[in-house]
Amino acid sequence: MSGAMKMVCHDCGTVNRVPAARLGAGPKCGTCGTKLTAGKVRELDLKTLEKSARTDDVPLLVDFWAPWCGPCRMMAPEFAKAGDMLAPGVRLAKIDTQSHPDAAIRYSIRGIPALILFRGGREVARKAGAMPAAGIAAFVRAHVKTDA
Repeated sequence: MSGAMKMVCHDCGTVNRVPAARLGAGPKCGTCGTKLTAGKVRELDLKTLEKSARTDDVPLLVDFWAPWCGPCRMMAPEFAKAGDMLAPGVRLAKIDTQSHPDAAIRYSIRGIPALILFRGGREVARKAGAMPAAGIAAFVRAHVKTDA
């Protein structure tokens, strides 16, 4: 992609414009200085998730989970590995459906863990169930072209 890409900072919620050619250079938020494409999985609240899903030009993969869910806890390190595998072309985030039950309602989550892939302001794909990092990466690559 050429031109500027919009990305919401998952710490402060500011919309940043980043040159597409600079995604791999570790761009930072202009307001708070947080790295935008670090490959680190970020914990979001519903407001930030909605803003990021609606605004981001970079694909966003969100894990809907809960602390009491065994498969969710087992998948957490695999999801983090997938973040490293897919950065900087895809950002990964998590939302705790126990702390943010409105998120589960808003996105019609029927079972957890559940992954939803957003791109260009809309849901591109979803998949439920725990999976290894390679499976998560394959799921994303099947739905969006990445450089990772």
